[in-house]
Amino acid sequence: MKSPEPAAGQWRRRIALLVLAVVPLGALAQPVAGAVASAPSSAPDAAQAVALPELGAALRQGGYVIYFRHMATDFSRTDAGMTSYADCANQRLLSGEGRRQARDVGRRIAALKLPQGEALASPMCRTMQTAQLMLGRVTPGPALREGADGDYPGLRQLLASPVPAGSNRWLVGHGTPFRAVAGAPHLAEGEAAVLRPGGVRWTVVARVLPQEWAQLK
Repeated sequence: MKSPEPAAGQWRRRIALLVLAVVPLGALAQPVAGAVASAPSSAPDAAQAVALPELGAALRQGGYVIYFRHMATDFSRTDAGMTSYADCANQRLLSGEGRRQARDVGRRIAALKLPQGEALASPMCRTMQTAQLMLGRVTPGPALREGADGDYPGLRQLLASPVPAGSNRWLVGHGTPFRAVAGAPHLAEGEAAVLRPGGVRWTVVARVLPQEWAQLK
């Protein structure tokens, strides 16, 4: 004789049947409208890649997102004892080389007359300092760092949201969140990914190491 189904199991089954009766099966399999999906790779798209000598002219037209991983850091320090984002004494900070890289890239951005527009950085000290030395101004953007279960929906939106012509969105963050949403290969310290946003997706058109900004014309 079959054992009676436990009461809790009966209620779960009834609820599931009610959902199926009200919601079309196709809708259960569809993503939320307008949702931004993660990408499998952050390597430049072979069909849309922009060579470094032409990248400066493209960025002067605007409409791009430039995501930097912070510049070189002092790995003898860790973030283990930090009590807040402002607690720089207990965070891994830029090294002398990292500060030099940020200034050099900033001078190159200015010399190329690249439009800035929105400038956001993770609130961590090494990212804020990178952005300040490189761009001169920055707004803390917690979405660049904060996430849950390896997902960073705020960062995905910043990478995909359209940018007006004549302006660019500059982001300074960390390697792990970017890889989580944009895929491998991992950004080196100071490396930038240049993306063309598409509303619900993006296309990586270039990756630029700190020393490669000298190749932009």
